[in-house]
Amino acid sequence: MKKRTIIIVLDSFGCGELPDASEYGDEGSNTLRGIYNQAKPNLPNMKKLGLYNIRGIGINDKEEYTLGSYCKLAEKSKGKNSPVGHWEISGYVTENPFSTYYNGFPKELLDEIILKAEIPGFICNKKGSGTDFLKQYGEESMKTGMPIVYTSADSVFQIAAHEDIIPINKLYSICEIARSVIDEKNYNIGTVIARPFIGDNSENFVRTYGRKDYESQSFGRTMLDIFSENGKKVLAIGKIEDLFSGRGITRSIHTNGNTDGIEKSIEAIKNSDEDLIFINLVDFDMLYGHRNNVEGYAKALEEFDSKLPEIMQNMKDEDILFITADHGCDPTTPSTDHSREYIPLLIYGKNIKENNDIGIRDTYADISSTILDIYGFEKTKYGKSFKEAICR
Repeated sequence: MKKRTIIIVLDSFGCGELPDASEYGDEGSNTLRGIYNQAKPNLPNMKKLGLYNIRGIGINDKEEYTLGSYCKLAEKSKGKNSPVGHWEISGYVTENPFSTYYNGFPKELLDEIILKAEIPGFICNKKGSGTDFLKQYGEESMKTGMPIVYTSADSVFQIAAHEDIIPINKLYSICEIARSVIDEKNYNIGTVIARPFIGDNSENFVRTYGRKDYESQSFGRTMLDIFSENGKKVLAIGKIEDLFSGRGITRSIHTNGNTDGIEKSIEAIKNSDEDLIFINLVDFDMLYGHRNNVEGYAKALEEFDSKLPEIMQNMKDEDILFITADHGCDPTTPSTDHSREYIPLLIYGKNIKENNDIGIRDTYADISSTILDIYGFEKTKYGKSFKEAICR
């Protein structure tokens, strides 16, 4: 019977600060524990899989006998954002960090993008919260036709524009030009992000799901490349295609938030013939982590957890499910940025050992190393397989 792997990334669902968290200003961050202590989400299905049994997460609510294997993994890459986290899950460790521009982007970079994109200019050019900048600069952007450009604690070049003033395809074109200029002139920025928004004024501006990410293609060989080289099919759901610039992906399904993503994932698990289904559920990070919305984050976790039985019931006999994250974004801390954290990993399938603690792993790349080992494929240079520890 055909093997199939399902990876579900709960975007930003970290489970405790890493030893080097102080270097990133993230001391005390623990997304899982913070939400548990403040909102007490009801997550019976992830609990049964071993979520609260993971070592050192600081939650005293263990399951007596778990239905699968579990652990937590450290991030070896330099960084703490989605591209770096997903690349590491897939077997590539970013050893040299991307550049950050906390004092704004250089004038010569902006001027070249303005000239090539044929726009009147940019406004803002600061580090901070995108939702705050919508309130501060959204109306000015509408009046002048100038997009809002800003960054965060991560290496990102974000461009926000109102969909009625700068149509979404034009915004995408501006971002493509920005990505090209950044790469040509070696500004070493990880991600260019299109941030379309709608609304009438500063009181009701909201981002839409038209967000699109344009990643640096500096990442090396990943599990997706190896699957493709071996004739295996990869289905990307959510922003996975953007994170890997489409590389190694056979088919992609874009989603409008978690609810849509969960439903499309269940449909794919029922009917897909791909060998790897790679899913990102973005709302945990985008709508709740970055906005310090603890209750919203907790409810989103409950929604996902309530759908887990349906996901598990539709898995085939040889399927293996990996539930994990890509970084932290603790909504209970003052920061609204990503946090440098361990990520949880819950593993389930008919051929996966139950009640099985596989400890604390050195790198997210152990996930891809294990999957490639299960398929009998060569591994990337990063990570150690735990196949023998989890497979019956």
